[in-house]
Parts: sequence; C-alpha cells; structure tokens
Amino acid sequence: MIKLDETDVKKEKSKSFWLFLAWGVATLATAGSLYMSEIMHFIPCSLCWFQRIFMYPLSIILGIAFVKEDTGIVKYALPLAIIGGCFSVYHTIIQKIPPDSTIAACGPTSCQEDYLNWFGFITIPMLALFAFLIIVIALFRLRKLNGGNQNK
Repeated sequence: MIKLDETDVKKEKSKSFWLFLAWGVATLATAGSLYMSEIMHFIPCSLCWFQRIFMYPLSIILGIAFVKEDTGIVKYALPLAIIGGCFSVYHTIIQKIPPDSTIAACGPTSCQEDYLNWFGFITIPMLALFAFLIIVIALFRLRKLNGGNQNK
C-alpha cells in the first residue's frame, strides 16, 4: 500500500475539487438549458444548439471521470469546453450587435432573440460562456496539478 504524505493528500483533494467543479458547472448548465427549453418553452436558436452539443457531453464524461477519479479526462474535455466557449463568444457578440443588423439570421429562431436579460446585460449565451469559462479554468488547473502529464 502506498502511503501519501500531506502534500500529496492536499494535491489529490485539490484535483478532486477542480474535477467536481467542472462536472457540477457542466451539469448545472445542462439542466438549466433543458429547463429553459422544455419547461419554459424557450426555443433554442441554431447557435444555442451548437453550444448544447459541446456542453451536454461534458456533464456525462466529467461525471464519470469524477467518480473514477480519472484526471486524464482533461485532454478530452478541454477541447469540447474551448470550442463550446467560442460558440458562446460569437453568440454573445451577435446578441450585442444592434437589433437592426441582418448578421444574426441563423435559423427559424433568431440568434438575437433575448429570452433572458438579467441585470440588463446577462443573456443565455453569456451564461453558457461563463459556464464554459469556469470549466476551462477548472480543467487547466487540473492539468497543472497533473504536472502537464495527461495520463495521470
């Protein structure tokens, strides 16, 4: 049996925390997305669907990784979170362009549709962006704790 010293124990707890945070945020974002579309009947636009495509698998793979204590998931989850975040940035920019712009014709539901506007500026794509950003930060932190070695 391998005996861990105090710094190793703290490092393992820290890894567990960052992995749990990434999974929790992905799960909360997925649940929020489903709540808004299925309960509140907000119709997602095309860009929302792309963001969902990258968020939904994160809630599953990060949950499995957390249960199995597999920090090697970073190399698979990080690209999903970064690409999803890029879609969120683009979508947020489109929503902030003046409404008379024709740039946001992206399907049956306009990408400029503003179902939610907390505090006058926080929209659904911005919430998705915050979620992707927190996940990316947590995964980079986890990667650093692994010493850059993704096989741990």
